[in-house]
Amino acid sequence: MDQQFLETLYRKHQDTEAVPPTSKIGSWANQVFNLLFPEQAKDFFPSVHEIEGEIWNLGNELKHILNATDQCKKCDNEERAEKFKAALPELFRVLNTDVKAILEGDPAAVSEFEVIRAYPGFKAIAYYRLAHLLLQMEVNLIPRILTEYVHGLTGIDIHPAAKIGEHFFIDHGSGIVIGGTSVIGKNVKIYQGVTLGALSVEKEMANVKRHPTVEDGVVIYANATILGGETTIGEGSVIGGNVWLTKSVPANSVVYHKPEIQVKEKELV
Repeated sequence: MDQQFLETLYRKHQDTEAVPPTSKIGSWANQVFNLLFPEQAKDFFPSVHEIEGEIWNLGNELKHILNATDQCKKCDNEERAEKFKAALPELFRVLNTDVKAILEGDPAAVSEFEVIRAYPGFKAIAYYRLAHLLLQMEVNLIPRILTEYVHGLTGIDIHPAAKIGEHFFIDHGSGIVIGGTSVIGKNVKIYQGVTLGALSVEKEMANVKRHPTVEDGVVIYANATILGGETTIGEGSVIGGNVWLTKSVPANSVVYHKPEIQVKEKELV
């Protein structure tokens, strides 16, 4: 075996910063959602006292995860765990608005139980909102690991830094990409394959708003692509499927792609 190769790998193993496995971080997030939404869980808590104890356990587990992450070791992780626990009621409230948006907006949805248990859009939104909460608490790295974890489960890629309002509805969901400087208002509905992306991916733009703003009440249909930090989709607008947009549209606009489709009858031999 090449000795230089082995030594290179050895140095890499010694120099790589510590962070708990993604499976452990994902498991903690699953515990959070199993507590908030027992529709997803196999075990139920029989008393208020035990629910309170589980919240304490989740805060403690978060503290252990942060303490084991090099980027978080010098932070006040005790304080962050307390902030996390204090934020759970608001996280629960907002996620329930997302459940309601899906139930009211999808004719195929028959109950809140079904939405919570079976809809990948809700799962992706839930993980995003938890990751965004941690990012607001100045937690490093873990939020991105969480959203990439659920990206792998659902095919929906939401950057934890994106700002997304209440009553958010993702329908079907696979292939959706929402960039980190995107701003999305309330009561927005997005279908599969939608991209809220950047016009440029140059590294110099890392601290610049690169992704669009979508105002309240907008519907964006499948495979639409909306690019650019100065692009704003006005309130109440409808963006049709396969649209490519790099400029703003005013409120209550209807934007659609006009394809040329020809149907020719097959000649019978």
